[in-house]
Amino acid sequence: MNNHRSTRPILAALGAMLFWSFSFVWVKVAYQAYEPLTVVLLRLVISVVLLFVFSLSIRRLQIPDRKDAGIFLLLALFEPFLYFMGESYGLKYVSSTVAAVIVATIPLFAPLFAWYFYREKLSKMNIAGLAASFAGVTIVVTNQDFSFAASPKGVFLEFMAVFSAIAYSTVLRKLAFRYNTFTIITFQNLIGIFMFIPFWMVFEMRGFLATPFHPGAFRAILLLAVFASSLAFILFTSSVRSMGINRSNSYINLIPVFVALLAWLILGDQLTSRKFIGIAVVIAGLFLAQVKTGKQPAIISPPDEKIL
Repeated sequence: MNNHRSTRPILAALGAMLFWSFSFVWVKVAYQAYEPLTVVLLRLVISVVLLFVFSLSIRRLQIPDRKDAGIFLLLALFEPFLYFMGESYGLKYVSSTVAAVIVATIPLFAPLFAWYFYREKLSKMNIAGLAASFAGVTIVVTNQDFSFAASPKGVFLEFMAVFSAIAYSTVLRKLAFRYNTFTIITFQNLIGIFMFIPFWMVFEMRGFLATPFHPGAFRAILLLAVFASSLAFILFTSSVRSMGINRSNSYINLIPVFVALLAWLILGDQLTSRKFIGIAVVIAGLFLAQVKTGKQPAIISPPDEKIL
C-alpha cells in the first residue's frame, strides 16, 4: 500500500509531462487546417467548460475576491495570452523538438526572477546550469558553423513564451495561498478567452468561417483541451500535493526527450546526432541547476493540501 502511494505522485507527474509533450505534436496537427489564434481559442473554450464542470462537481470552485481582479488580469495576460502567443506562433516557424527544448528552460530561468523580485538566493549551480542549458539550446537551434538551423523568429517567440511563463509564476505567488489550483486555472483561462477574441475576430475569424471542417485538426484541438490544458494540470496538481512544486517541476526536464521521440514517430522530424547532443546538454544543465547546495526557496512554495 505504501509503495502504491509513493508511486502515484510520480506517475501523475510523468502523465502531466507526457500530455504536455504531446501538445507540441497536436498543435502541429491542428495547424494543418487552423491558424494559431483559432487553435488557442478553441482549446481554451473547451478547457474552461471542462474545468468549470469538474471544479463544480468536486465543489472546489471559488469566486475570486474583487480586490484580486487586477492580479487575475495580470496573470491571464502572461498565461495564457502572452505565453500562447509566443508558443503557438513560434511553432509555425520551428520544429516541435526545438520548441520543447526552449520551453523546458522555464524552471532554469525562474530563479533569476526570484532573485530579482524576491531576493531569493541564486546559487553557483543555478548559474552553471543556466550556462550549460544555453549551450545546449545553441547546439539544437544552430548548424555546425553556428548559423541558425531554426528560424530566429521562431526561437524569439518561444523564448517569449518562456519569460511569460516565468512572469506568470512570479505573479501567481500573490494568489497561490488564497485560491486553489482549479480556481486559478479556470479563471485565468476564462479571462484569456476574452483577451484572444478581439485579435481572433480581426485576424482569423473570416478565414476560420471559410475553412471546411477538418476532422483530424479538430480532433487534435480536442486532445489539446482535454489532456494538455485540463487533465495535465489536474495530474500535476496531484503530484505537487504529494511531492511539492520543486520535485514536481524537475520532471519538466523530460519534456524535450518525450517531444523529440513523439515528433520523430508521429511528425517525421529528423533527429540528428547534433540535436541529441544539444538535448542532452540542456537536460544536464537543468538538473545541474536543481542541485541543492543549501536552502533554495522555490518561486512558489509548495501549496498546502487545503488550497489544492
